[in-house]
Amino acid sequence: MKTPVAFIIFNRPDTTKIVFEAIRQAKPPNLLVIADGHRADRPGEAEKCAAARAIIEGVDWECEVLTNYSDVNLGCGKRVSTGIDWVFDQVEEAIILEDDCLPDPTFFEFCEVILDKYRDDERIMMVSGTNYLGTWKSTIQSYHFSYYGGIWGWASWKRAWKHYDYEMKLWADTEVKARSRDVLASEKQYVHRKKIWEQVSNGMIDTWDYQWGFARLVQSGLSIVPSVNLISNIGFGNDATHTKSADSAVANIKSTEIEFPLKINKFTVVDRDYDRKLFHKLIKNKNIFDRIKSKLLKFGNK
Repeated sequence: MKTPVAFIIFNRPDTTKIVFEAIRQAKPPNLLVIADGHRADRPGEAEKCAAARAIIEGVDWECEVLTNYSDVNLGCGKRVSTGIDWVFDQVEEAIILEDDCLPDPTFFEFCEVILDKYRDDERIMMVSGTNYLGTWKSTIQSYHFSYYGGIWGWASWKRAWKHYDYEMKLWADTEVKARSRDVLASEKQYVHRKKIWEQVSNGMIDTWDYQWGFARLVQSGLSIVPSVNLISNIGFGNDATHTKSADSAVANIKSTEIEFPLKINKFTVVDRDYDRKLFHKLIKNKNIFDRIKSKLLKFGNK
């Protein structure tokens, strides 16, 4: 493996240890670790944060370890966004994992192949490891293109992240609003995203990833999604282990290995059928976005 891995941790040494072991098996040459500081009003959190950071000391392969640890709690939005800013100040491309996103071993090679193949293709802005539908046309392809893209295990390039703006200043432009509707080519999808973007731009949601989705969309940037799901989210549930919630469509997705060599697409066109199915799957379960929001807020004030 040759690609740097960025690892985002906080206060869950149990899941951190599991995901770290997956990284350890992959043996990246560079490991960049982002951590938020503990919250003063949370008894015992300082010890949990320290325990999570101590796991990184278990690096026992040839690897340059860089850390970006905050002494104070910045919250989900600021800590993750500034952390990823820091990552792309250090490297040109990276694979990014959070402390509860357990990758199938083939996830790393999948990212490496795609990062190399599309390194100079400005149309592609993200490589996702998550396929929220579980599988999609897996008998005929290895991946497809989407205007969505899960951040439970992903990869990107510095040249794409440069478009990221935590404050979403472009959202104030009426022409940007109109053109983002055109890109989605779906009034229902646009109305849903518009509501979220309004809340984010007004500071009502403490997160970082909606801004990343906005940055990609206003550049007409595509995400590459694998034909099978490569990430198992182990962060759902009160005990921060595998979810037992039967009504959570995204939490129950299992990871599957992807076959190599990858079938490289001969075209670069968004799969709107996938985007529509994904949208309807998430919208049908009204609790999904609340669960995702709750997960994202684990780095900030709850």
